[in-house]
Amino acid sequence: MIELKEITKIYENGAPGLNDVSLTINSGEFVFIVGSSGSGKTSFVRLLLKEIEPTKGKIIIDGKDVSKINRRDMPFFRRKMGVVFQDFRLLRNKTVYENVAFAMRIVEATNKEIRRTVPQVLHLVGLTKKAKAYPNQLSGGEQQRVSLARAIINKPPILIADEPTGNLDPDTAWDIMMLLNDINNLGTTVVVATHARDIVDDMQKRVVALGEGKVLRDTENSGYIFHNQEPTDILQEIGITHEIGIPEETGSTQEADTE
Repeated sequence: MIELKEITKIYENGAPGLNDVSLTINSGEFVFIVGSSGSGKTSFVRLLLKEIEPTKGKIIIDGKDVSKINRRDMPFFRRKMGVVFQDFRLLRNKTVYENVAFAMRIVEATNKEIRRTVPQVLHLVGLTKKAKAYPNQLSGGEQQRVSLARAIINKPPILIADEPTGNLDPDTAWDIMMLLNDINNLGTTVVVATHARDIVDDMQKRVVALGEGKVLRDTENSGYIFHNQEPTDILQEIGITHEIGIPEETGSTQEADTE
């Protein structure tokens, strides 16, 4: 699903990002990317999203060499990945419902599809009663739930979360990780860049530790069921499983994040 082959990233000011990193993340895995400030976590995420280009090496996602994807095809490429950020990146002039629906409008979903799917996803993340609220009326945890709903609404096979619990209290952070785990249990590949050591330790997933741009440790604990939680029926109902593909229309949720 995701393969980094001898990736090195050196920025224009000479600062190193990643240094000869080779790594494979298989379809359906849940992987934590951890490390202190300056370890390479941010570079790792930005390279996956093709926000920056590697100085050398190749990144293969879903069998495609990312370096060969041109600007015209970028919206199609980014539809393969839902993205959750620490700072939420919600559209401030739109309600919760409209923020999530906007991600579907980008891929030209029909009004009927939007009316059916958005309430289901809002229920999944516990925001049914907040559908008409604006971001400035929500707590940090609620805003992150909107961000997560928007990231999964178009059923991407890969979900990337960049410090998703960084601005949240411990209980709320735990709830967000439970949602991410439920999504992963149904086959979505989940990559989480984080410094939340307690969450990483408790969840016992694969951990890739970075330091000075290099992989210092890569360990995997398999067969552990997170708090014995079963995947939510709603996830199955809206089709977020490894068997579901990506719509062929143009657009991307990533573009919605930048508006």
